[in-house]
Amino acid sequence: MAFTGDRPRRPPLPGTKHQPKFHTCRRKTGVHYKPHGTSNSGTPAWPGRASPPASRPGSPPASRPGSPPASPPASRPGSPPASRPASRPASPPASRPGSPPASPPASRPASPPAMPKAAEPPGRGSDQGPGPCKRAKAASGGPACPLNFASPRLLFGSLIAPVEPETFFREFWEKQPLVLRRDDPAVAAYCQALFRLSDLKSLCGRGLLYGRDVNVCRCVKGKKKVLNKAGRVHFLQLRKDLDQRRATIQFHQPQRFKDELWRIQEKLECYFGSLVGSNVYITPAGSQGLPPHYDDVEVFILQLEGQKHWRLYHPTVPLAREYSVEAEERIGRPAYEFTLKPGDVLYFPRGTVHQADVPPGLAHSTHVTISTYQNSSWGDCLLDTVSGLVFDAVKEDVALRAGIPRQLLLVEGTAAARRRLGGLLRTLADRLEGTGALLAGGMKKDFVTHRLPPYHEGDGAELSTPGGRVPRLDSTVRLQFKDYSVLTVGPDQNQSDETQETMVYIYHSLKNRRELHMMGNEETESHGLRFPLSHMDALKQIWGHSTICVKDLKLTTDEEKENLVLSLWTECLIQVV
Repeated sequence: MAFTGDRPRRPPLPGTKHQPKFHTCRRKTGVHYKPHGTSNSGTPAWPGRASPPASRPGSPPASRPGSPPASPPASRPGSPPASRPASRPASPPASRPGSPPASPPASRPASPPAMPKAAEPPGRGSDQGPGPCKRAKAASGGPACPLNFASPRLLFGSLIAPVEPETFFREFWEKQPLVLRRDDPAVAAYCQALFRLSDLKSLCGRGLLYGRDVNVCRCVKGKKKVLNKAGRVHFLQLRKDLDQRRATIQFHQPQRFKDELWRIQEKLECYFGSLVGSNVYITPAGSQGLPPHYDDVEVFILQLEGQKHWRLYHPTVPLAREYSVEAEERIGRPAYEFTLKPGDVLYFPRGTVHQADVPPGLAHSTHVTISTYQNSSWGDCLLDTVSGLVFDAVKEDVALRAGIPRQLLLVEGTAAARRRLGGLLRTLADRLEGTGALLAGGMKKDFVTHRLPPYHEGDGAELSTPGGRVPRLDSTVRLQFKDYSVLTVGPDQNQSDETQETMVYIYHSLKNRRELHMMGNEETESHGLRFPLSHMDALKQIWGHSTICVKDLKLTTDEEKENLVLSLWTECLIQVV
């Protein structure tokens, strides 16, 4: 769903096969789409009631007025990063980095019990910010916006209100589905404006292609039948497919074109710290687009137009790591069955088997599936972390440099070899717990490189052109766009010899291209800076304080301090206060 059929990069859409490629500054994302056919402490902004289908209820950046004065630009990480001259040679310049049996069938599908509406708005927390924009206009100038965009946390809280985020993550996340009913015409109107069938007419004029941007499909006898034409998509053909062939139109990654979805999804990427993709599904009455299946992503569904009848089944593979179609005889009877109407929200964990159809006699249904958390498990984190841990440990521990027994690769592993490996792994575990090193550097880079850029109106000059005063030694500075940048360490990507030096890398998404978001066959470039490892403490000071004086940075010389902040300022990551 959320990537039901098409998933985001690391959270690609269901049916996607993806192996992340780390430590490359310029690469193809490696996503192959197989469309499966994909309130916190503020006043709740979405009126309505929440119903778990289970038995128990459940600082804006400163504007940049001028063009950057001549200052030592930072060298940009790339593959290979191009060096840019620094004004003070004494400081190293920054460079741009480059299956179990099915569960017993329920005797009768559960219908979601109603959760009472929030009677009183809870008190505001310290991160509350302005209250939900219940009557504010959406960014696109459309209907009143029921979501609170003041912060990523408030945005998610307003999306699932009246359920509190703490309750959601304790009782539902990765555990069981949740249905949120919206009985409010204003909420329904906002959702309908996110994407309509009529939007396809103008979008088809932008060179959409079958397979890449649009899939046309229908569920026939429990299997997905793809009805794509070749080449460019034409709206009249889509209408014919919808009206005459009773086919579902699946539109991939609409956030590339629809500003309000971009605005929602980039905030959710900040909140989850994981890629967030989406697909729109338009299905005619009396039809079903996809067979029963499960996805490898966490799914949030917003019903936009019409109604859709859903059936959810117990997972055959809990918290699944891949997309798979399931046969009706294997999954049994649905555990939950219900119909979504405009404004309603549905969540279910990865691995939840599901199918949906539009009953006969109704208008077409449009819903958007928003998905996240693909390849974001502890297992994925271990895969990423252990390689770097071993790389560093081998240089310091002679036991890890000792040769393996003769002919070990020619015979089945012996008990003694397994014990030796187990002991070395325990040594690595002790080393990991005793270090303050940054973890999962590859996952961090992969996420930031492929996520959406910050939402902005106009040309977004504040994301690419530094503004305000140039930082000097006596300046006080503060980090900006913290939610869109990460710090990590890794070997120097510019050195080809065996003695690679460890460097600090800063990756950010300020210059990411929105039109490439989640499009796995497109080449993507990393943006950021790199510094010697000796700069790590000073960078942590900047990342960990609301403001800091340049002369207080933990670096040896004043030249190093000033060059560091000049590099960050040139990359629009800090401003003088």
